[in-house]
Amino acid sequence: MRTLTPKGAATRQRIVQGAALLMRERGPATVGLDDIRAVTATSKSQLFHYFPAGKADLLLAVARHEADQVLADQQPMLGDLTTWPKWEAWRERVIDKYATQRQKCPLSALTGLLGLADPAVREIIIDLYDRWQAHIAAGVRALRDSGEIAAGIDVDHASTEILTAISGGATMLVATDRISYLEISLGEAVNGLRRPA
Repeated sequence: MRTLTPKGAATRQRIVQGAALLMRERGPATVGLDDIRAVTATSKSQLFHYFPAGKADLLLAVARHEADQVLADQQPMLGDLTTWPKWEAWRERVIDKYATQRQKCPLSALTGLLGLADPAVREIIIDLYDRWQAHIAAGVRALRDSGEIAAGIDVDHASTEILTAISGGATMLVATDRISYLEISLGEAVNGLRRPA
C-alpha cells in the first residue's frame, strides 16, 4: 500500500469504518459500492483512489479492520491475563461485548466475508485466531508459572480449548440470539484450568 498523508489515511479509515458498520448491519453480500459511498459521503473517484480494485480491495481492508476490532474489544484485559481476577474481568468483558453486539459482532462480520473476496480474507482470519490464541496462551502460561494452576498443564491445548469455546459460543449466539451458549462454554473452559492436569 502506498504511503498516505495523515488526511488521506484518516479518509481511508473513515471509509473502512463506514463500510464495516454497514456490512455488520446488512451482511457483506448485500452491500455495494454505491451503498458505501452514500453512507461515507465519498465520491466514486475518492473510493477508487483509496481502493483501486474497488470492492475487492475494500473487502480486504474491512476484513483487517474487523479482525483488529475483535481483539481491540477485549483490551486491555486480553493483554494482561496474569491473575485469576484479571481472567474473570476478561471473561466478563467478552460476554458483555457479545451480549451487546449480538448478530452485529465483528467476528460474525469477518466470517461473513469468506468467499466474497480474495482468498487473503482467510489468511486474515487465520492471523486473527493465531494472535488471539497467543494472548490466551500467554495468560495460561502466566498462571502456570505463578503456581496458580497445575505445572503440567498443556498451554497450547488449554488456549485452543478456550478460544474454541468463545468462537463456538459466538457462532451459536449469532444463530440463536442466546448468550447462554457463550457464557457456559467460556465459563467451563476457563474453569477447566483450575482442574488438575
